[in-house]
Amino acid sequence: MPSTELLIAFFATTAIFAYIPGPAMLYAAAQTMARGRWSGLTAALGIHLGGYVHVFAAAAGLSVLFHAVPPLYLAVKLGGALYLIWLGVALLRKRVEGAVALSVLERKSARRAFFESITVEVLNPKTAIFFMAFLPQFIDASAAFPVWLQFVVLGTIVNLMFSSADIVCVFLAGMVVGRLRRSSGAQRLMQRAGGAVLVGLGLHVALQKS
Repeated sequence: MPSTELLIAFFATTAIFAYIPGPAMLYAAAQTMARGRWSGLTAALGIHLGGYVHVFAAAAGLSVLFHAVPPLYLAVKLGGALYLIWLGVALLRKRVEGAVALSVLERKSARRAFFESITVEVLNPKTAIFFMAFLPQFIDASAAFPVWLQFVVLGTIVNLMFSSADIVCVFLAGMVVGRLRRSSGAQRLMQRAGGAVLVGLGLHVALQKS
């Protein structure tokens, strides 16, 4: 594995990147606002599992394709952006259920949030680019472990740390939502706010130059 000094730098840099508010944290917060804390947690889990697609892609060198074939990068980016916008619009249009059906709705929403989040993360080419740009700085080609294994181990650590930040964000958003959910008007407001965040994220992804 890399030297101790390199690992210390790796952990410190990863922590900084993980806890700077970013799209994944906003996405998890939006799911919490719109569907409740359990949905936020399953969304964070979906993002985490989707992240491993990019970890293994980086280990296999597949992420280089996004650099080598710009149209492929653009197509995946726009696909992910449109998916986020579609999810946000669906939440904006969705009718708020009554209190009797709320627990059943939350269980269904949590399952849906889980699968949606995996798709969102897999369709995020910026995650692939991040792993391919970030991890090689901490890879030691002369170490006993092969390079691909170092990619997998370090990528897993990065993924876990980023997910810990997403979970913190979910609980913070859940504290706010918990105080407001007794009111149907507040529920409607939080659902629309969550939908608006998802639409905004989709537009941000689509309009970014790189």
